[in-house]
Amino acid sequence: MTMHKTDAEWRTQLTPEQYRVAREAGTERPFSGEHYFHNKHGDYFCVCCGTLLFHSNAKFDAGCGWPSFYAEAAGANIRRITDTSHGMVRVEVRCSHCDAHLGHVFPDGPKPTGERYCINSVCMTFKETK
Repeated sequence: MTMHKTDAEWRTQLTPEQYRVAREAGTERPFSGEHYFHNKHGDYFCVCCGTLLFHSNAKFDAGCGWPSFYAEAAGANIRRITDTSHGMVRVEVRCSHCDAHLGHVFPDGPKPTGERYCINSVCMTFKETK
């Protein structure tokens, strides 16, 4: 089931930067996000709707400037679409529940998946687990 809100509702709920990145498919500056150097144990959720996206045990340092994960959390909460913007062909990842832009996934990650989800920090919230 997909969540639908008006543009005005999203603007009320999100900060201007969250709105620009998550709702307008923007990108935060590399090495600037709060979750880039974040190493606590827990789960990452969509900033727009609270859907579970990633577990911290799948996070790794790819050196790319954005939080990177080699696997999404179980449950098919991430949708992939072809992104041909900026003269490139990439695979964009979006929240399957609210359609928030999260980042991109690339085929150059570590084992076991070989994938690197490159995700904007501003599109996620974090909840620590013990």
